[in-house]
Amino acid sequence: MRILILSQWFDPEPFFKGLPFAKALKEKGHEVQVLTGFPNYPGGKVYPGYRIKLFQRENMDGIPVTRVALYPSHDRSSIKRILNYLSFAIFAAIFGPILVGDVDLIYAYHPPATIGLPALILKYLKKAPIVYDIQDLWPDAVRVSGMLNSKIAISLLDLWCKLIYRFSDKIVVLSPGFKEALKSRGVPAEKIEVIYNWCDENSLLFGTKTIDFKDELIFKGKFNIIFAGNIGKGQGLEAIIDAAELLKGECLNIQFIFVGDGVELESLRSKAEKKKLSNVIFLSRRPITQIGELLCRADVLLVHLKDIPLFKITIPSKIQAYMSIGKPIMVGAKGDAEKLVKEAKAGISCIPGDPRSIAECAKIFYEMESETLKNMGNNGKHFYENNLSIKVGVEKFSNLFYEIDKQKSRANKNKKALIRIPGKMRNEHGKRIVKP
Repeated sequence: MRILILSQWFDPEPFFKGLPFAKALKEKGHEVQVLTGFPNYPGGKVYPGYRIKLFQRENMDGIPVTRVALYPSHDRSSIKRILNYLSFAIFAAIFGPILVGDVDLIYAYHPPATIGLPALILKYLKKAPIVYDIQDLWPDAVRVSGMLNSKIAISLLDLWCKLIYRFSDKIVVLSPGFKEALKSRGVPAEKIEVIYNWCDENSLLFGTKTIDFKDELIFKGKFNIIFAGNIGKGQGLEAIIDAAELLKGECLNIQFIFVGDGVELESLRSKAEKKKLSNVIFLSRRPITQIGELLCRADVLLVHLKDIPLFKITIPSKIQAYMSIGKPIMVGAKGDAEKLVKEAKAGISCIPGDPRSIAECAKIFYEMESETLKNMGNNGKHFYENNLSIKVGVEKFSNLFYEIDKQKSRANKNKKALIRIPGKMRNEHGKRIVKP
């Protein structure tokens, strides 16, 4: 099949359904092309080697990639973030139909919901079905992030999302909870497919070795609990700082290490400095090719989300990354994320947002035998390989794509077939065909 991956984000941005996904689909025998923006996530600055122009074509490991202009931004400003999303959607909608070749299917990655604009236009101009992959439930996620507070704007965004759901041929979600949420919003159950996320396995497990002597000193002699990823509002990481303060008073060798960037980084760093916490370390964001080696230095890997309804049905992609590394997981999240870790027997949970519960959970890990910790990590690794790996996920996507293509072929045959009724012939428009 000829598949178009339509996404605002793509390599070299840290995007797990980017180039590895495209290459895996190609290995399955599909022709794959990509329509995306100029790389600027998560810092909001255009990556070295790129500059904004109307469009640019490149070839990445045999995958044709077309980039269109956007307004680069990813900071606290709601207006700038909206401009970022809208600018890509508009340019992709204008130039996409011209720059993209023939396609049999459009795979559209959400967020942002504005991706629906070029997806719908391409659907009707290219006569290709849409598989809409929802990784963030809008407008819920937007409301939680604080990007939009206007009730009118939220309502309009909700209507827009429902419009996209209606015209998508299939919707893929990352958790059972997402499926239930969409069903409650009127989306037919048979239209929704649950396919768990995977991680960028090659980059994590076989990336470059860059740990230097200074980094080694940070880890040495400590029980290291590492959080890696976006440091945003939704993660609620201020509770981790408070937990670190409680543990410092007990003179334990437990330390929390934050690796990443995000809108809450400076606030978090400032809070740790004011409390004079020597057991909290901040390391700069690392490319995906370097983060795996860092995670392997952890004793425990941390997932934390605010305790709100949206996050009960969310499974952060870092859980898959953590499992693939083979380290125990401390999960400060309720709902589907907690259930997945428990099902895999890969870790234990604490109450999100509760510093005392987080501190107690850290101490439980700290007091465990090394063999117990190792077994937990191995459980997660085996569960990942059998249920969540890119091999498993791509197989499910490929089967779904073929199923949709078969449905499309059957529909086209039925449309072209003449409708016979006794003594008469009618075409696909229902008009009588008169024999000469």
